[in-house]
Amino acid sequence: MLEPVTITPKALEEVKSIMSNKSIPEGYGLRIGVKGGSGCGGMGYLLGFDKPKEGDITYQVDGVNVHVEKRQTMYLLGLEVDFYEGADARGFTFVNPDKEE
Repeated sequence: MLEPVTITPKALEEVKSIMSNKSIPEGYGLRIGVKGGSGCGGMGYLLGFDKPKEGDITYQVDGVNVHVEKRQTMYLLGLEVDFYEGADARGFTFVNPDKEE
């Protein structure tokens, strides 16, 4: 099965850490989605924990269930989720090589 979104090993490590340390309920997985934007901002990406819903594509990355709404896959294809940790900031980043600015 084609995985619309790839998750780097560093991001996956952080997701697993959050799932084990923040009491994410059993049966929940990582949800990746888009939030529509207007104007110059364009579209943004969402990351959270959720149960699978009807109309989702669900796949596993190293034991972590990933849920994506089927109708959003065209916006997410090729997206890479990474995790940045530096002196100035830390957090998840989204890299989409197909969507050049």
